[in-house]
Amino acid sequence: MFSLAIVREPSESMVDGLSSSGLGRPDYNLAIKQHRSYVDALESCGLDIIRLEANEEFPDSTFVEDVALLTGECAIITRPGAISREGETEGMEEVLKRFFNTIYKIESPGTVEAGDIMMVGNHFYIGISERTNIEGARQVIGILEKHGMTGSTVNLNKVLHLKTGVSYLENNNLLACGEFLDAPEFRKYNILEIHRDEAYAANCIWVNGTVLVPRGYPRARKIIREAGYPVIELDVSEFRKLDGGLSCLSLRF
Repeated sequence: MFSLAIVREPSESMVDGLSSSGLGRPDYNLAIKQHRSYVDALESCGLDIIRLEANEEFPDSTFVEDVALLTGECAIITRPGAISREGETEGMEEVLKRFFNTIYKIESPGTVEAGDIMMVGNHFYIGISERTNIEGARQVIGILEKHGMTGSTVNLNKVLHLKTGVSYLENNNLLACGEFLDAPEFRKYNILEIHRDEAYAANCIWVNGTVLVPRGYPRARKIIREAGYPVIELDVSEFRKLDGGLSCLSLRF
């Protein structure tokens, strides 16, 4: 169960954020409204919210998940693989000191973005991608093992981040799409298949029994509801334009 979430207000500079979506530039004013609805949803699931101010220097900084991995034993400040995002970690240590006694940092030449890391109990799957390299994963696993946790790597072929295509919904249920449907690493889970036409909906988040789902994907919504989860649908169209999803917008712990 989660009790807190860290979020960062979108910056006006987000319109210049990294993107491969081909969906055009985001509407900042609409993004602000969508972000507020997202925060409201987290609160409705019982979370207290730590709100960080917008950082105009970094257009992608509202995707706060990527800059830290939070576990029950420690926090790890990552080292983003996108050069334009490297400075986003500055200041995060001061925020996390309020909640964690033990904080680590990923060191060069390792790169890690936590959108590539999926927690399943005390095990962490780490996607090897353009943003997260083997050395970064090695450092993360070494830190986890110091605290009695484990980690393993998953090679990505098509998606930006691991959690672009797979989400753990607790109770052994794994939401998956595309290349992850037959991945040997995930065969032990009950796979809830997301159709390729609704691939964006593979990025959902479980929050204290409720699943937050992007709006506009009825087949995905039906599958999740039939698996027994209450669902909150949220419009995150402006964040999708920047290759971002629901998990990217908060650090939940």
